[in-house]
Amino acid sequence: MSLEDHAEELASDLGVDKEEVRRDLENLVEYSVPMDEAKQSLRRKYGDGEGGGGGGDAPSSKAIADVSPEDSNVTVTAVVLTAGRRSIQYNGEEHVIREGELADESGRISYTAWDGFETDLEPGQTLQLGNAGVREWDGEPELNLGGSTNATAVDESLSVDAEVGGERSLADLEPGDRGVTVAVRVLECETKTIDGRNGETEILSGVLGDESGRLPFTDWDPHDGIATDESVRIEETFVREFRGAPSVNVSEFSTVTTLSTPVAVAEDAPRMSVGEAIESGGQFDVELAGNVIEIRDGSGLIERCPECGRVVQQGQCRSHGAVEGEDDLRTKAILDDGTGTVTAILDDDLTAEIYGGDLDDAREHARDAMDKEVVADRIAERVVGREFVVRGSLSIDEYGANLNATTFAEAEDDPAERARTLLAEVDG
Repeated sequence: MSLEDHAEELASDLGVDKEEVRRDLENLVEYSVPMDEAKQSLRRKYGDGEGGGGGGDAPSSKAIADVSPEDSNVTVTAVVLTAGRRSIQYNGEEHVIREGELADESGRISYTAWDGFETDLEPGQTLQLGNAGVREWDGEPELNLGGSTNATAVDESLSVDAEVGGERSLADLEPGDRGVTVAVRVLECETKTIDGRNGETEILSGVLGDESGRLPFTDWDPHDGIATDESVRIEETFVREFRGAPSVNVSEFSTVTTLSTPVAVAEDAPRMSVGEAIESGGQFDVELAGNVIEIRDGSGLIERCPECGRVVQQGQCRSHGAVEGEDDLRTKAILDDGTGTVTAILDDDLTAEIYGGDLDDAREHARDAMDKEVVADRIAERVVGREFVVRGSLSIDEYGANLNATTFAEAEDDPAERARTLLAEVDG
């Protein structure tokens, strides 16, 4: 049964307008709500058709902190904190949605405004939103504003414990933020061609920086102002998660303005304990210190697939089958600081530094010994049992915590002093 058929059946049962039901059903399905669950939600919203009017009881007025995913629809009075736009594709058609955050004295909540919601949303407005739908998104309730939602301007001001407007530093960004504005310097920028929803698409990707830190970005509709070493103000962005860390997304609705004064960028990454970094769920740029307790298998002189770059084992690539691998250097060092362990992954350049030779030297070493493992053995001799400071990007998945290192250097500070500091943090 098609969505159109489901909508017609539901509208007939409830005695309400088919087009309104279809829009609401599309919105729920677009957010991956199963069809049966979506229909049940709309039955609750329209009162299951009782009384012939389809409206059911009027939605209750609630403080934002009391809104729950179990609510089918509510009325809230709130201040618009942020407002952004984004295009999505549904049933082969482009739709523009508006999204952001609302707040009242009790808390904050995200919202999505769909086709049919005609009211313009501007940061700083205070609105009463009647008959706003509620659904769960990323484990939290979210308001869905549609054609059946009534928006009324409210003259009274609310005292909210939140900043109105989307101005943020990079360190303050979290996945799910919408309508965000950042002032940053473009540290890295490259053009990529991807297989997008409309075929081959050209995008920009790289790294942004400010005084608070660094984050990756993707510009889905390349803007002329975004280029390496340019300082720019980017308005109306949204934030997604990329390998456990926030990633800034620039869309066709974003505004990019070149700044005449360069944005200062922090030179150092934040230093964290291994346990703290793992608990955070991932960090794009972080510095960890600890003892190398082991060199893992897959280190030293390895082979990679010439097609995808994956490590080849016994002449087999997981994606391309039997291939003739290309030699490379890599180190996978287990770092332990007493609060946790992480695998620091060193590329060919960093591996060459600690090995004491380049790829040709490693090949010759392995040929003379008739054993590739001698390369990993020498690396282990030079690092295991010693203390290192590693900077890089931390990602966490089902296989554990991995730090893709950009720097790897032996620690110079006093280990006894750092141990006392660490113990104080643990005891505190």
